Amino acid sequence: MVATLNNGGGFYRRDLYIHEARMHGATIFAPCINTSTALSEIRGKNIYLGLGMVAELEENAIRQIVGEREKNGLYTDLYNFIKRTHISIEQLRILIRVGAFASINKNKRELLWEAHMFISPETEKTQHSELFDVEPERYELPKLLNTWLDDAMDEMELLGFSLCSPFNLLKDKLNNSLLSRDLKKLTGKTVEIVGYLVNVKTTWTGGGAKMHFGTFLDQEGYWIDSVHFPPSAKAFPFSGPGCYRLIGKVHEEFDFVYVDVSHLYRLPNLNRDDDMKPENMELYGPRRPQIEQRGGPRKGMKPA
Repeated sequence: MVATLNNGGGFYRRDLYIHEARMHGATIFAPCINTSTALSEIRGKNIYLGLGMVAELEENAIRQIVGEREKNGLYTDLYNFIKRTHISIEQLRILIRVGAFASINKNKRELLWEAHMFISPETEKTQHSELFDVEPERYELPKLLNTWLDDAMDEMELLGFSLCSPFNLLKDKLNNSLLSRDLKKLTGKTVEIVGYLVNVKTTWTGGGAKMHFGTFLDQEGYWIDSVHFPPSAKAFPFSGPGCYRLIGKVHEEFDFVYVDVSHLYRLPNLNRDDDMKPENMELYGPRRPQIEQRGGPRKGMKPA
């Protein structure tokens, strides 16, 4: 999985290889200034995402961060990092937003505030070693709120995916608890199940009508397979990535269980501003970092 990530992914999106690694017991860590190199690495059951996965983070900045750390040790705080790497404010903002300073300070809004105090247009022009270590004056900051949704949105922008479960990002709390492992005993019945879209394969019937084969993940991270025959495919088309509510009849053929979808609805996601509403803070609570694994051992990733 790590080799595939370092190769830019494969048939599936990169977040699905990360998900598969989790399902095999791995713990995923976001890119970090004190542990990450340019490439993703596996150490035991821990996977540390590489700095090279961060969008718009320059190669020169990555080399400077890793090289300075290997030469002079771990970074102790934000000022120590800035003084040793002489990194630009633009690159520093990217690192803070992606969570690369979590080992130092988990509150990104405080870090962003401090970054602009430490780096001014004047200090950016003087990138040289100083004879004396004169730390700039620190000011007492007001209490700044950093939420799990801020983290998720920043990860989606800078990594291309969030490290939390996609079901946590739904605007409305799920009341549907039906899972993939429940479908076999419901063969022949019409069900409603929620899944996170993995892949859609489009094909055409002999008469030229378009239909789809869909693959989803349930709330435990297991596969849901679906068939969308022409009437359903035309009336309820896919509308992009995300979580969907599927309604249809369960079928089983040669021990292969799938849902013959009659209705398909994409579920709305939270927006960044929604997190600031008190009712949402109470409703969603703290972020669960990953889909929980239940139901025993899991088979490997589906073939493309």
